[in-house]
Amino acid sequence: MVTVIDEIMKFEKPINDRISEVFPEKEPKGLYEASVHTITGGGKRLRPAILLIATEAVGGYWENALNAAVSIELMHTFTLVHDDIIDNDEVRRGRPAVHTIWGEAGAIIAGDTMYSKSVEIMADCPTEPEIALKATKILTKTCVEVCEGQWMDIDFETREDVSSEEYIEMIKKKTSVLFGASAQIGALMGGADEKTANALYNFGLLTGLGFQINDDVLDLVTPSEKLGKKQGSDIAKGKRTLLMIDALKKGVKPKAFGKGVLTQEEIDETIVELTKSGSIQYVKELAESYVNQGKAELDILPDSKAKTNLLKIADYMLTRDY
Repeated sequence: MVTVIDEIMKFEKPINDRISEVFPEKEPKGLYEASVHTITGGGKRLRPAILLIATEAVGGYWENALNAAVSIELMHTFTLVHDDIIDNDEVRRGRPAVHTIWGEAGAIIAGDTMYSKSVEIMADCPTEPEIALKATKILTKTCVEVCEGQWMDIDFETREDVSSEEYIEMIKKKTSVLFGASAQIGALMGGADEKTANALYNFGLLTGLGFQINDDVLDLVTPSEKLGKKQGSDIAKGKRTLLMIDALKKGVKPKAFGKGVLTQEEIDETIVELTKSGSIQYVKELAESYVNQGKAELDILPDSKAKTNLLKIADYMLTRDY
């Protein structure tokens, strides 16, 4: 039986091959080693897969959108490298984070290199010049929104009055807009009209919200060896995710919240507390609501295998366990 992961991973080799072409072995060697360190460390290539499948869903050929897909993955990975510096996270995708090997300055430059390559590749897509230009504008606008979301995230760390609405706006910019851009650019590469491309953007945006809200739960409940980073890192750092915003509103504040370094026993106790408070269930139901709204946006598309795969990916946003 072909699973949604199989459908996603069928694009892995062509994407990885194209990345190798973008980052050939050349001087300065350290820069390019640092630039590919995270992107070659794994990951499901979810965003580029959404882009390529969206291209197919509107009647195009995914091969024509491969540059755009690689561009999206580079953009995503550059944000991860910089995020790890900001959050002082030492592990990413089961590997040492870039800044732990090449230092913060090296990681910043490597991230900047990936960003620059991302824009260069998108602008050089083998399509009509006006579509390549539009896709590049979407990409750069999205990057600005991601930066806005990251700034909001940092600002929230010094506040105790973060509302659910503010948090959702933050994750929309920091995470969801890149899913939206992936689906929208894929549709444009496949020749979709503006109405269809906008519907695909909404699909990506809404399911991306569900993805990130669910990801906050996974951060707490998934073992480190499966998660690829430290379990419970958001709780340890005292991050006001939607999970904690809801819990604090109910008067529930786990002892582990903001403690810094947690034992497995403290993580397990926190899971029990947030389960009893209903906060985990609340967050899961909200994530499901956003994903269902996103799936409804695909009604604009004719039935096809690609449309079915997009719907399966939307469901995967909620069913994945790491």
